Formats: sequence, structure tokens, C-alpha cells
Amino acid sequence: MNLKPLSPDLSVTPQIEIAEVADLAACGFKSIIGNRPEGEGPDQPAWSSLVAEAERHGMSARQIPVVPGQIGADDVECFADALRDLPIPIAAFCRTGTRSAMLWGLANPDGLSVDERIAVAAAQGYDLAPLRDRMER
Repeated sequence: MNLKPLSPDLSVTPQIEIAEVADLAACGFKSIIGNRPEGEGPDQPAWSSLVAEAERHGMSARQIPVVPGQIGADDVECFADALRDLPIPIAAFCRTGTRSAMLWGLANPDGLSVDERIAVAAAQGYDLAPLRDRMER
């Protein structure tokens, strides 16, 4: 697991495995957000299995599936709602962590400037610069 913190309340990571849910719980995470559509990849665990494991460890789970390159306003709103509603800290994941980082940058839950969001994401290896125009709106 390769957790990359974007804020004190949110870290993003590539796809997690069922066994890694226990590791997240041991690290103090209270919630997970899955940003992959079900069955996107053959090596992807079923969302229902991840939810069951999260619940077994006292964690909350929410799925906000987004297709790469197709993040819409509704997706951003759902992500913002999840960040506001779920117990923190939260680990969000997708195939590489990029979609989760993009959703964070677009939702801007921490009230950061566009440049600050781009810099935070870049420090963790995610390039949000192509989203600059959307983040400025």
C-alpha cells in the first residue's frame, strides 16, 4: 500500500486489496472511498468484499465510481459530501490514486488556492495542472 497524504484528513492510494483494509484500520483510518467502477480491472476486488472487510474493522466505506477522464460535477459533489460526512481520516483509492487526487483537487475541501492544490498533489506525485481551469471555476 502506498498512502499519499493530501491533507490531515485524506490520503490517496492505488487500489487496495482486501487484506490491506486491516492495515488501514491499524494506521487509524476510519473510512475508505472507492473511486473505481465495479469490474474495471480483472485484479480488482469486489466492492462488496472491501465493504465487508471495512465493516469488520469498524470502518465506513463509500463507493463513488468514476471513469478515467470523465469526472463530472456530480462526482465532485459526491466526493465532497463523503469527505464531509464520513469519519476521518479517510483513505481514497482508484487504480493509481490519480482519480482520487483529482476529485480532492476539484472538491477543494480544505479551501486551498488552485496553486496550493496543484503543489500538494505534485508533492505526492499527482499532476493536477491539467485541471487548473476547472479548479479556477
